[in-house]
Amino acid sequence: MIQPSASHPVAVIGAGPVGLAALAHLIEHGLPAILLEAGPGIARSYEDFRHVRLFSPWRFNLDAAATRLLQGRGWQAPDGEGLPSAGEVIDDYLAPLAALPDMAARIRFRTRVAAISRRGTDRVKSAGRDDAPFVLHVRTDVGTGIIQASAVIDASGTWTQPNPLGADGLPAPGEAELAAHIRYGMPDILGADRHRYAGRSVLVVGGGHSAAGNLLTLAELARHAPTTRIAWAIRGTAPARALGGGAADGLPARGAIGAALRELLDAGRIRLVADFRISALDRDDGQITIHPEDPLTPSITAIDEIICATGARPDLTMLRELRTTFDPTLESSAALGPLIDPNVHSCGTVRPHGHRELAHPEPGLFIVGAKSYGRAPTFLMATGYEQVRSVVAALAGDLDAADAVRLILPETGVCSTDTDGDSGDNCCPPVALQAKAPERNTGAARCCEPSSTPTRACCR
Repeated sequence: MIQPSASHPVAVIGAGPVGLAALAHLIEHGLPAILLEAGPGIARSYEDFRHVRLFSPWRFNLDAAATRLLQGRGWQAPDGEGLPSAGEVIDDYLAPLAALPDMAARIRFRTRVAAISRRGTDRVKSAGRDDAPFVLHVRTDVGTGIIQASAVIDASGTWTQPNPLGADGLPAPGEAELAAHIRYGMPDILGADRHRYAGRSVLVVGGGHSAAGNLLTLAELARHAPTTRIAWAIRGTAPARALGGGAADGLPARGAIGAALRELLDAGRIRLVADFRISALDRDDGQITIHPEDPLTPSITAIDEIICATGARPDLTMLRELRTTFDPTLESSAALGPLIDPNVHSCGTVRPHGHRELAHPEPGLFIVGAKSYGRAPTFLMATGYEQVRSVVAALAGDLDAADAVRLILPETGVCSTDTDGDSGDNCCPPVALQAKAPERNTGAARCCEPSSTPTRACCR
């Protein structure tokens, strides 16, 4: 692998929390670096749900190197046990970090990476490959260009690639035609998008925490707009993941989501439709009908708006000319797949891993952050921070530090569930709904101890 230099810096892709943390570590190690962001500013995915309060406290959302850079400029860290909204993470942490002179000088906005290869070498050619710099083909407001790099850290995330409604992983017939009535992720139900949902019949699809957050927020809206009707469709036979581990959850706010959702279900304020796999959608007489795959299952009718919260998937297009290995089930980094497969594993944590597990057959390529998890739903920011700490230490030649991986994450309190394909993520309801959180439990456990032979089994 060629050494980082001014002409061949380490290229980081994505200016979200993990990408900015990677840049902070590179600066701390004195490595030439550049960060490429497709959007006009930092944390574009977080901006999409800035109204949402995270269920992980500040101490899990701050990277150590980034914190050191900020504190060197007089920044005061927030209370480690406080629960920030996504907007507060941007405004109080990521924006000040990106504005630091050393950081700002290395960030290029409106620079979309379209494809990556090796200079003069396609995917097939082996001779001289490791000595050739990476070439990143980029698109900017003024045209296209090529940036050469010694290594690539892909932290571009998955949020902008939501899973579709179709049970087969493809958009359901009618999904594109009804796009004006479908939102993906976590719309601002109590704010900018209130007019779409107040007094309407709304279907939430998905079995994870984003779906739960949307349902709780819709229930709050229904308190003020009583004609709002809420339905919830899941592919599994029971909503175990969304209901969570309650008091056993290492993140109390995450446990509180399930407790509040269970209350709403018991009170009949949300209609649950379980074991429902969408095959098609159509619109009749101004309202949407959602058809199931099973012809014996009744369709869901008289729906005005749909919120699809079925998780997200990585976009691997730009990596096509590079030599990569992905888990065949999740499209995650291959070594992580057996440990995070939601079909069998839902405890919310993963064994410590770093540069070795994140490496690909292409020397110098590392995929980190949510994208390293592929389609798995349990990624936490702290995992990405430890990933980039290890990766950057390896790029700096400090293998002792790179291999000294420490990762202790809070468990969900649920380990084996009927997930059946529904995905979620690490978001929870807006700020106003957090009052239901129970007493804070600071205990955290590591579900998966280090193992040289990971298997697709749920750690207990």
